[in-house]
Amino acid sequence: MEELLPFSSPPLKRTAYIFDGEGNFSSKAWDLEAWQGKQREDRDSRFSWYHVELPRSYTTLASAAQYLILTLCPPLKLQDILALASNGPFCGFVDEAIIFRANSSGPTTSEYTQKLAGRVTKNSMITVALGRIPGLEFSTSSPDSLLTEIPHLANTVRSAFPEHGGCVIQEHVLEFYLLRNHFEDVSHRVPRFISGLLMHVLEIHVDHLQDILTKLELHVDENEYELDQGGYKVKQQRLVDRLFSNMQLRLQRLLQVLSHGEQIVPRLKEKLDSRRWLIEQDAAAIETLVGRLQKQKENAGFLAARINALQAGLDTWQSEQINKRLYYISFSSIIFLPMSIVTSVFGMNVGGIPWTEQWTPQPTYGFRNVVLLCAAILLSILGFFSAGSIYNYARKLWSSDSIKRVTDRSFSWKLAQRNRQKPYDYIRL
Repeated sequence: MEELLPFSSPPLKRTAYIFDGEGNFSSKAWDLEAWQGKQREDRDSRFSWYHVELPRSYTTLASAAQYLILTLCPPLKLQDILALASNGPFCGFVDEAIIFRANSSGPTTSEYTQKLAGRVTKNSMITVALGRIPGLEFSTSSPDSLLTEIPHLANTVRSAFPEHGGCVIQEHVLEFYLLRNHFEDVSHRVPRFISGLLMHVLEIHVDHLQDILTKLELHVDENEYELDQGGYKVKQQRLVDRLFSNMQLRLQRLLQVLSHGEQIVPRLKEKLDSRRWLIEQDAAAIETLVGRLQKQKENAGFLAARINALQAGLDTWQSEQINKRLYYISFSSIIFLPMSIVTSVFGMNVGGIPWTEQWTPQPTYGFRNVVLLCAAILLSILGFFSAGSIYNYARKLWSSDSIKRVTDRSFSWKLAQRNRQKPYDYIRL
């Protein structure tokens, strides 16, 4: 039964289920303290699951610990709360129970910061997650699902398929389902043992991580296409937003979660084997789960390399833009260089410049002569800087003409030789 704690701010969501060990389950009220007291007497095949969903609004580990104390104490002790609320990977025995956690550090408001912890005994399991994990809960009702319907497009549903019925599916609904590695509408297999329930939680958590990784990969594909098709404004906006740098930070948080999961899952299998709570089918599923985590970690590494390549391309483009602007500024300074030479040689006063005799009443065209002098200096400077390019161009042009002349002469010589030789002779090439 799903319920909220109204006296917590924000309200804390918690859910409780009971399983009969024969493939059936039902939701129940939150009776953690009563069930833990009954557990020592009742040795039947029933087991319970208590799930706590921490809000993403808390900012410190102390706040998370306070939430857990509020909802799990009693019967849990302080050592249990600390083991569940801390960051980092952990798997071990605490007070005859197996406690595991794969909590990553980072801002809790980010979906790339994931936390999952649990306390497992023979007849009960307590799990704590940050935010909602889609598909984790069991549903006692069977609502209608789009997955069991025949889909049709909006413009062809009634006209082309009037006899099949079905439902109209929109583009945004297709995009939503394509971003999911698992679907909430699908009914999950009800576990018969506590190890099966643990595998259900771990598999759904790994599916959720795969959904986040797929979403980030599609986001990278979209931005890569926009960079290829866009121009100056698109690239400049990506640099201002620090898009790929933020992607890299998010991906590092996700890699941290995958690394924690890769560490704790094999250790969790060892702890369950030591207590003989693990059946053979679930042991094989754990091995598959470890392989999935390794594959996701490898894909995240490939995605990180792509993001680094895109960021390096933007950095190169930015360097080219800076160099181009510096070239324009340098070229502009060359235009004013002749005037600087004239003023530095003859002085800033007009009287110090030649052809400007102020004691002569007739005009001497001093201004025109100074302008011509500046133009001559400017052309000399431009010619000096362009001499290398002009020389290379002239040499290339002369080389092409020389090759053409040599080819024409060779062809003329061979033609003359063929005219002088016998009909059955051949030209040696």
